[in-house]
Amino acid sequence: MSVNWVLLSPTASKTPYTPLPSETTVLTSPPRISLSISIPSHYPAKQQQPYSLTHPSGTVYLTNRRIIYLPDKPSATVQSFAAPILNLHDSHVTAPFFGPNAWIALLQPVQGGGIPTPSGGVVELKLTFKEGGAFDFHTAYERVRERLLQAVEVAGMDGDQASGANSNVHVAGMEDLPVYSEVSDQPLVSPVARPLEVPLHTEAPSEPPPAYEAPETDELQGEVERRLGEEEREVWGGESSTTRAP
Repeated sequence: MSVNWVLLSPTASKTPYTPLPSETTVLTSPPRISLSISIPSHYPAKQQQPYSLTHPSGTVYLTNRRIIYLPDKPSATVQSFAAPILNLHDSHVTAPFFGPNAWIALLQPVQGGGIPTPSGGVVELKLTFKEGGAFDFHTAYERVRERLLQAVEVAGMDGDQASGANSNVHVAGMEDLPVYSEVSDQPLVSPVARPLEVPLHTEAPSEPPPAYEAPETDELQGEVERRLGEEEREVWGGESSTTRAP
């Protein structure tokens, strides 16, 4: 991370800055981006010296190694700004109800970079996108950072080594790391045809299961026999009375 240390290119150059070896531009922001670097408000700051660096308008260049800010009209305090991507943490986009969107990240200053290192260890970097494009920038930044972290993991570096050797990590082009693809190199396996299962048609049993309906059937049959017996007794009783009459 450095202030006023970006090498500028001649007017006829493709980019207004001089790229590092194997450095390529991934995204160029819209114009009128404001820059703000300050002590984070949510960090304890009672024993920290206040610090603030701002510029109202400029352009941001996202490369495969760093973020570069070049003001539209350089001032005495800000002619350029650059930060290695692996020195940035906790980045996100804020979308207020009123006003433009802003991209915010925590930045680890480096020795001799022109920004003092506070006791909290980080400063807050804020880029306000007055012409839009904050979410596109954040998406591209996350993609570049993810690939840088993959390269660091392959190189076997820890976090501190990665931050210090950010510019030495071999990421000559975005094509160096494999791009995720949904197409598999393995041959496709054709589905196996399976016979349809035809349900068997079976006849319903003529008698109910003995454990379920048999008790109920026996009870009904007993009731019928009882009533028939009563009717028979009534009939015989009536006939007997008729025979005995004078």
